[in-house]
Amino acid sequence: MELGSIVEFLNNKSILVIGAAGFLAKIFVEKILRVQPEVKKLYLLLRAVDTKSAEERLQNEVIGKALFDVLREQHGANFLSFISEKVSPVPGDISCVDLGIKDSLLKDQMWNEVDTVVNFAATTNFDERYDVALGINTMGALHLLNFVKICNHVKVLVHLSTAYICGEDGGLIKEKPFRLGTAKKSTKVTDIGMEKKLVEEKLRNLHSEHAEESAVTTYMKDYGIKRARMHGWPNTYVFTKAMGEMLLVHHNRDAVPLVILRPTMVTSTYQEPFPGWIEGVRTIDGVAVGYAKGKLKEFPFNPKLTVDVIPADMVINALIMAMVEYANRSTPSEIIYHAFHLAINTVLFQKSYKDKYIALERKLKRGMRLADLYEPYVFFKGIFDDANSEKLQIAASKTCSEAHAFNFDPTSINWEAYMMDAHFPGLVKHVLK
Repeated sequence: MELGSIVEFLNNKSILVIGAAGFLAKIFVEKILRVQPEVKKLYLLLRAVDTKSAEERLQNEVIGKALFDVLREQHGANFLSFISEKVSPVPGDISCVDLGIKDSLLKDQMWNEVDTVVNFAATTNFDERYDVALGINTMGALHLLNFVKICNHVKVLVHLSTAYICGEDGGLIKEKPFRLGTAKKSTKVTDIGMEKKLVEEKLRNLHSEHAEESAVTTYMKDYGIKRARMHGWPNTYVFTKAMGEMLLVHHNRDAVPLVILRPTMVTSTYQEPFPGWIEGVRTIDGVAVGYAKGKLKEFPFNPKLTVDVIPADMVINALIMAMVEYANRSTPSEIIYHAFHLAINTVLFQKSYKDKYIALERKLKRGMRLADLYEPYVFFKGIFDDANSEKLQIAASKTCSEAHAFNFDPTSINWEAYMMDAHFPGLVKHVLK
């Protein structure tokens, strides 16, 4: 397992980034541009109807963020011209065939130039509409794979998943792929084609009844949770992500070197480009934000349980390391990495009982909703195996000349200091502002 120079690997590379307006995608883009300004091109797929809309999203939702302030300072007055030269916004939609890219000349250009593909696209809402989650998290993965197979020079496809596709499994959870048809309940088989047909049928019925869009949304959210739990997953998000992995592994058949990265709960940046940058309310932060706003006084959890979290910049460092290592392999295959660490739980909230909320019906409903969604995570009993990740860390320390610049060893973190001095202040600054 040889890595060599990551900066050298990135030189003159053309990278397709899917879901480029997402939290982790932005950190990836910023890191690549900062450490290797000689990268050839970053094609950023953004959900948009045309080039103008994609460019607006690029400016407003990506490079306009505080995350890019370090890079902006490095390039000064030349920042926008640098971005224009290195970054191409691509209007499209991963839930569509050919990624929804309508410009045939642009597609041909990408098929001939792109050599590295990274998929960050996902809807991460636990209770997303089932049709939306199925389109992005499940079918989107297959649409991307089919697009990549047409590319002439792709050396590696990296797919960002989640460690929690394991459902509510206990014991040691291996870095192993999900095979097509796998279900978490022994009496069930996950038939993705049938799930797609069921969704289409439900939507037809709702529209034939002239249901209001709000009613359709409520129904599809509930239906997603119902289908997920029927097959043994706790929510729509992890169910549809698991099905996406199934399609990738089954249909790839070693056509493209495939890396699947499964982080646990992702928190704010630890160091790069600066500590504490975060966007949106992420996983367990929903509880913290509710607490900070005074809407949630207490929350049930196991006080003896440690929490599986990983800072966002370490996820990206692990992803880049895995991307480089796997692109250098001569034989196409697949590999899965867990990215996590068991953080101290002293910064969480003390356990309480739900009956304390009875007199406050509104807060009770909010607390119960959060408790239902987060129960699989705050009472999680599994232990994630990270043998592949450890091997990658060892290889990086021995064969990568810039290992320190792509550190993803979470044991190096002082977790209490990070949470109290970086993560929570970042949450206040960037989310609660």
